[in-house]
Amino acid sequence: MVDMEKKKDLLRQIPGVDELLKDPHLSAPVYEYGAGIVTEAVRKGLDELRSGVLGGSVSEVAEGGIIAMVLSNIASLTRPSLRKVINATGTIIHTNIGRAVLSTEAADAVRTAALCNTNLEFDLATGERGERDTHLEELIKRLTGAEAATVVNNNAAAVLLTLNTLAESREVIISRGELIEIGGSFRLPEIIKKSGCVMREVGTTNRTHQADYLGAITPDTALIFKAHTSNYRVVGFTAGVYLSELALLAKKHGIPVVEDLGSGSLIDLASYDLPDEPVAGESIRAGADIVTFSGDKLLGGPQAGIIAGKKVLIDLIRRNPLKRAVRADKLTLAGLEATLRLYLDPARLALRLPTLRYMTRGVGEIEAVALKAAELLGPFLGEGYTISVEPGESVVGAGAMPGRHIPTKVIAVSHAAYGPDKIAAMFLSAKTPILGRIYRDRFILDMRTIDDVNDVVPS
Repeated sequence: MVDMEKKKDLLRQIPGVDELLKDPHLSAPVYEYGAGIVTEAVRKGLDELRSGVLGGSVSEVAEGGIIAMVLSNIASLTRPSLRKVINATGTIIHTNIGRAVLSTEAADAVRTAALCNTNLEFDLATGERGERDTHLEELIKRLTGAEAATVVNNNAAAVLLTLNTLAESREVIISRGELIEIGGSFRLPEIIKKSGCVMREVGTTNRTHQADYLGAITPDTALIFKAHTSNYRVVGFTAGVYLSELALLAKKHGIPVVEDLGSGSLIDLASYDLPDEPVAGESIRAGADIVTFSGDKLLGGPQAGIIAGKKVLIDLIRRNPLKRAVRADKLTLAGLEATLRLYLDPARLALRLPTLRYMTRGVGEIEAVALKAAELLGPFLGEGYTISVEPGESVVGAGAMPGRHIPTKVIAVSHAAYGPDKIAAMFLSAKTPILGRIYRDRFILDMRTIDDVNDVVPS
């Protein structure tokens, strides 16, 4: 324990802010980050040092230690909050770490839009003001068969805007079994309520019949809403109504059918030997008047909400004042356009679209990467660690293909002296944080989404 006289002596040894700023070790940081940041780091370091002295935890004031503390503070102050992380969790489209990884083409398009002015709302042919939807509408129409389309900043906004436009102050009929909750306790009934509609539930949790919908239709009914239960499955004694049947029923009563596909796909994933998921174009052909779906889930693009369907309804949605509040910016539109263009070349789509490539990646290829990574991890981690390459299972994530697993290869890491939580924390504290998962009391690195073996070696 440091006595009071010693503390006073140590406090006198602490340099002032101006004196420390003259230290040559800080000239480079001042040039790179500016005097303001460095001064803040110095003040913070000196305050920490004084507190340490007064608290008895600091027994020596050394110039080198002070400079090291200041440099550490500068690094902390200048480190971006939004950082690159390595996804070795086994969840391909992980909501908490940004969902879909963009293709090279999409990233290049975003970079161009960020660094340059663009014709976002400018018609190059006429020299007059244009509409931002024009950059994507024809592509979406071609890929879905819809008459028209518009884009907003996410799928929740797409649902909110559609319902507010077509059913404000009127009734929306929906099956009780489709009142889903998505990530972050975000519930569909709350979106319906916020849109200004009156929700009319029909059927039960596990069984809804056409007669339930028919019995609920009144003069105050605005539309029938169908939601794809993408993040869970009800099995056993169940019954539902096909979209095509709902479309016929709605048409007879002069009301539209809106289907929210959530993580909706533009292609038949079964052709890649993956579990089946609804395809936007199939819903349009089945009679949906409007479909909504995400751009950053199975589609593999940036966060966006796509609304496609009948032109007369899309035109109404575009004229809603809320449309401006939830519209997509130029970076989103650039990335989404480039992503959609990849779908025009289906033969190479699985090679160029990261989301699809990771979902369809062969186990043999994954194992080869895992074995090389394991060889690097051994010497890095050192003695006491057990490292093995084993079979595992990945999931798609983002609410898609619930309960379905894709075979993969994982690196299992364990230690004789401490548990998987400590190992996970070590990987997470790497310069580029590495996210794995804990399974059966071992730390697991799922290699399905890892291309570079060095990515899973902490640095």
